[in-house]
Amino acid sequence: MARIVAANDTPPYHSTELNSISSVSDSTFGQLLKNVSDVRKMAIGDETPVHESLNQDYDNHMRTVPFVLTFDNLTYNVSVRRKLEFRNLIPRRKTEDLELALTGGPKTKTLLNNISGETRDGEIMAVLGASGSGKSTLIDALANRIAKGSLKGTVNLNGETLQSRMLKVISAYVMQDDLLFPMLTVEETLMFAADFRLPRSLPKSKKKLRVQALIDQLGIRNAAKTIIGDEGHRGISGGERRRVSIGIDIIHDPILLFLDEPTSGLDSTSAFMVVKVLKRIAQSGSIVIMSIHQPSHRVIGLLDRLIFLSRGHTVYSGSPASLPRFFSEFGSPIPENENRTEFALDLIRELEGSAGGTRGLIEFNKKWQEMKKQSNHQQSLTPPASPYPNLTLKEAIAASISRGKLVSGGESAVIPHGGGNTTTTLAVPAFANPFWIEIKTLSQRSMLNSRRQPELFGIKFASVVITGFILATVFWRLDNSPKGVQERLGFFAFAMSTMFYTCAEALPVFLQERYIFMRETAYNAYRRSSYVLSHAIVSFPSLIFLSIAFAATTFWAVGLDGGPMGFLFYCLIILASFWSGSSFVTFLSGIVPNVLIGYTITVAILAYFLLFSGFFINRNRIPDYWIWFHYLSLVKYPFEAVLQNEFSDATKCFVRGVQIFDNTPLGELPEGMKLKLLDTVSKSLGMTISSSTCLTTGSDILTHQGVTQLSKWHCLLITIASGFFFRVLFYFCLLLGSKNKRR
Repeated sequence: MARIVAANDTPPYHSTELNSISSVSDSTFGQLLKNVSDVRKMAIGDETPVHESLNQDYDNHMRTVPFVLTFDNLTYNVSVRRKLEFRNLIPRRKTEDLELALTGGPKTKTLLNNISGETRDGEIMAVLGASGSGKSTLIDALANRIAKGSLKGTVNLNGETLQSRMLKVISAYVMQDDLLFPMLTVEETLMFAADFRLPRSLPKSKKKLRVQALIDQLGIRNAAKTIIGDEGHRGISGGERRRVSIGIDIIHDPILLFLDEPTSGLDSTSAFMVVKVLKRIAQSGSIVIMSIHQPSHRVIGLLDRLIFLSRGHTVYSGSPASLPRFFSEFGSPIPENENRTEFALDLIRELEGSAGGTRGLIEFNKKWQEMKKQSNHQQSLTPPASPYPNLTLKEAIAASISRGKLVSGGESAVIPHGGGNTTTTLAVPAFANPFWIEIKTLSQRSMLNSRRQPELFGIKFASVVITGFILATVFWRLDNSPKGVQERLGFFAFAMSTMFYTCAEALPVFLQERYIFMRETAYNAYRRSSYVLSHAIVSFPSLIFLSIAFAATTFWAVGLDGGPMGFLFYCLIILASFWSGSSFVTFLSGIVPNVLIGYTITVAILAYFLLFSGFFINRNRIPDYWIWFHYLSLVKYPFEAVLQNEFSDATKCFVRGVQIFDNTPLGELPEGMKLKLLDTVSKSLGMTISSSTCLTTGSDILTHQGVTQLSKWHCLLITIASGFFFRVLFYFCLLLGSKNKRR
């Protein structure tokens, strides 16, 4: 990999390469990019950088394009709701402010208070402090994970404010929890990350080389073919899981890497290995910023800058080597052979519990920082902000892209003009891949993860078949008598509602993936719309198998009407019901916080849908103030569709002659008595009614059930459309509910 070399560096290059790079200092930025590109071609014989030399020795001798991250006076306040107590309902003094009257005044809590500092590429900056000190809040502030307008202060890279879109491309954020697909291997997990973050223009072979280099860099070669695992499947260790989580977010080699307590829950050795990996990442030209709880002595040796926080205030900012002198001058010298950070954290906790708090330490740190600045200024020790002070931020990023730092970030181009002048353009796409590539990759990942858990589909398939078998045996070969009609209605109502209740198992799918989705979309690994479409595509094939299985189990066994075309429509309406129910449950999974609440809401709403479907109470008898729920019921439309599919034959009779007395107390009379009653009725009506006269056809049953407004095909289309409607609602839930920012 070619890199920009400072004038005083002497890496072991070929003389031609050295002469090419040494001309950088006297060239314009356009010439700089051209020279770098030429060196890369000579070095690897290819214009596509892939980090094939990540761990080579000459990396340590080379000077990357410089980046300096500075943050000044970061302040973040949140409103704290007070409990409404009875004594607060009575105001103690007159006031026009209702909030003051009820609560005694609004209350805010300061999570960050004028936090300042800086770090640069090649360094690890660690944020330390007790729980609640503001460590994670500071990481979120630097990573632009706090809503615009809530955070005060500035965060600059190379002296320029970072735009949100640019920050998403050049940075990565590693969450505290290891959010991974359990049934994928380490290599597959990283390969899918490469497919998401690296551009389509990069050949598959180059992506594989990048993944293999990253596996070596993370030190997980022995676990490359092992699945991630979870509570029910044995997989890799905790330390390896943490390194894989880091690897997913650095697959595109970001300039800025933020980590929220990457060593939390790990033993000392695993924690050291994780930070050692982060050190290698920093030395490759990245800025690494992380929060850490209580680092060991070995971990401290890998850190370059420390910031200690206490209740949102900075109590120390500097290098680990300066800690003994700092606390010695403060009046609390660190004993020999004692962990410096443990001593500092214990002292801070002790001061927080005292009457004066950490105010004295905060003020001493301010004076210490001023003294340090004056001392550096007098001795001219302040390092230059950049070996290339004339480079703008976009030019520095463009140069970084040219030498391969950001293989997914974008492309830089040099446009020549007359007189030897050049213009540098930086193209940073919002997403690395087009829409259809994202859908393909997401679908492949979901199907691979599901294929390795066949028991999940097996249980669902078995439940549908068993339900169909029970219904088939209970409603075996129904006749065309009035009782058969009533039993058919019961079968259809139960069968259609079963389709929706079976779909409730889809609820945990997104809830288990929610935080993986939030992590990946927070930095534009793929579009939210791609996820929604992929989710629908992956789930649909299984619905086809379930529909055919249920229809084949029940249609002929129950004795339903319609022949082959009736069976085909029966399959279609069952498939549409599964699709609608699956989409509805998926939509609910986007708004409920956990599985327990989700199941409670799902079961309740589906019960209401069944109640207002038209089976328990006819549409004409539903009160006007509830009729709207009848039309919202998802069970209504498939229920009416199967009724029309069954009773649409106008020539088929379901009540003849004395059958009119069935389902009434007169049904228990002897046959002869029924014939006499029928004769009396026919004389009273002035018409001839014999024992073979058809009194009720299928259309009469539909009219009696109130199924007169829509055809069966309209009901089918509405059921299908409702599935798409809930998928759209699911998309908006993801769009509005996964911003992943503090307010």
